[in-house]
Amino acid sequence: MIRIKSVKIFAFVIALVFGQDIRAQVVTDNRDGAFTEFGYRQGTAYRTASGKPGPMYWQNGADYLIDVALDETNHTLKGKITITYKNNSPENLDFVWLYLEQNRFTADSRGQLTTPVQGNRYNGDVDGGYKIENLKAQVVGKNRPVSEKHLISDTRMQVFFAEPIPANGGKATVSMDFEYKIPEKGMDRMGRLKVKDGTIYAMAQWYPKVAVFDDVTGWNTDPYLGAGEFYLGYGDFEYKVTVPFDHIVVASGELLNPTQVLTKEQQNRMNKAAQSDERVYLISPEEVTDYANHRPKQEGTMTWHFKINNARDVAFSSSKAFIWDAARINLPSGKKAMAQSVYPKESDGQEAWGRSTEYSKASVEHYSKKWYEYPYPVAVNVAAEINGMEYPGVNFCSWRSKGAGLWGVTDHEFGHNWFPMVVGTNERRHAWMDEGFNTFINYYSFLEFNNGEYTNSLIQTRRYLGWLTNKDREPIATHADRTQSNNLGMVAYMKPALGLIMLREYVLGPERFDNALRSYIKTWAYKHPQPTDFFNHMENVAGENLDWFWKGWFYSNANIDLAINSVQPYGANYLVSLSNLGEMPMPVLLEITYDDGQKERRMLPVEIWFKGNQWSHLLKVDKKVVGVEIDPDKVITDINVANDKWPSGVYKD
Repeated sequence: MIRIKSVKIFAFVIALVFGQDIRAQVVTDNRDGAFTEFGYRQGTAYRTASGKPGPMYWQNGADYLIDVALDETNHTLKGKITITYKNNSPENLDFVWLYLEQNRFTADSRGQLTTPVQGNRYNGDVDGGYKIENLKAQVVGKNRPVSEKHLISDTRMQVFFAEPIPANGGKATVSMDFEYKIPEKGMDRMGRLKVKDGTIYAMAQWYPKVAVFDDVTGWNTDPYLGAGEFYLGYGDFEYKVTVPFDHIVVASGELLNPTQVLTKEQQNRMNKAAQSDERVYLISPEEVTDYANHRPKQEGTMTWHFKINNARDVAFSSSKAFIWDAARINLPSGKKAMAQSVYPKESDGQEAWGRSTEYSKASVEHYSKKWYEYPYPVAVNVAAEINGMEYPGVNFCSWRSKGAGLWGVTDHEFGHNWFPMVVGTNERRHAWMDEGFNTFINYYSFLEFNNGEYTNSLIQTRRYLGWLTNKDREPIATHADRTQSNNLGMVAYMKPALGLIMLREYVLGPERFDNALRSYIKTWAYKHPQPTDFFNHMENVAGENLDWFWKGWFYSNANIDLAINSVQPYGANYLVSLSNLGEMPMPVLLEITYDDGQKERRMLPVEIWFKGNQWSHLLKVDKKVVGVEIDPDKVITDINVANDKWPSGVYKD
């Protein structure tokens, strides 16, 4: 049994409260301290102890005007951008930090230099990177001086102003021209794919964007390396994309000029799709290369114009190889959105992308009904050379996916519209707050889709035992870019999802849990919650002290091992002797089997372990007991199910 020194407890608390990496302070055996308070409830004027934004909460934002042109011959993107930044913080800002994420695709980028020799998922081209010209920065106001001073450091750019941006609402603009080569291999997040009928451009991380300045870290400038995704503010985007005349462009937000880029027939089909629960072809497989009939122009270029409000990012895709179909999305309020899919002929078929729009529609409708209404006008699924990546209203999924695989990746990526697109978490530092939450809500979407057409094996405790008992495992709280590659799937996705399922199905129950999670989403929609905000909010709405759960499951490698030692007659009743052999306590759900075949369940609260790891429960019954089992549905990740049942001799592996 490891006893934690007070200095280590203090360091652990400080790291947690102030959002720092806590790997060095991980508690590996916390039986002594499982119920010790560890400080996350401290409220401030910015973030309350009840898990809500405080009376002085603020966040900065930026609006974007972008105009770019895609050169299919040279695979380049070139254009200009104007960013209007609003400083709502209580301090004047002498500069702003921007992200230049295309600089990851250079030979000397930090991301490239930290990629293993054997490569990994985040391989990328090294002949890209931004060319920035004509940068101008200016505080908004009459006769304000203009600054051209800026400093580029890897995937970040610091832009200086001639005078500070005033606190509490001051505005400034940053404009520039930019150009770069579009990578073929874009770290499994963006890039290009050559198919028979053309090239599919999946465009993300495609424009300079403002980093987040918040009340927790100040400027969040962690470099773009690979595994760590994104942390972005909210704003309105209006953008124009000029492409060859034969291309189709789909993107985040509303298409503002359909009469200019769609034929009359396609406009009619779009209107029909807006009223249809079945997919409608906007461009059928037979029409893909029939440019004379499906493009308004037969030469030159066309400009597609999009807009989306209160979003944290935008993405688009362009190609002349697209089949394009769409259907209506029905939202709980009565509003409508539109599911769209674009894919090449190689991906067509009822066992493949022919069902993409059906999947997209079902996914968005499910999450809208269960958690929070979908806020965007379109939900577009794009077939690309990307295993799965999400942006507001747009997914990039593998063009090779079929059947259950295509449903799973489509559902997962659309689930990200709730985490982190609506609930704006810091993915780069707290990957579990988007990947883990999303994997959790995916589980219930799987169960509902077509009455369980596809199965989800998330709750299969025994499949995780090897990892849960591996000495090299890492806590959920580990920074994504610092997590060992072979641990990332469990640390960011599976383990947090399993924890939330245990919390819902075993600890709190569906009603209390769902009330709390819905309230959390609504409270933090379009804002920036930290882990402590989530913990506090869930506890306050559910009415349960869960510090033992957060600490054990999210911030340590503690495991669960509940055991039945014996069941003995005790007068007219029975005495059930229980042990908590693991480092993490849990309530104990007992299923009692009687000699007449009837079964009954009784829950013992987690408080039975307050004073030790042994407990004797008086089982008051009026029948003969022939069997007792802990967690009969095997919801919790108990690492030794062999000691969960009495009599142990009847347990079958």
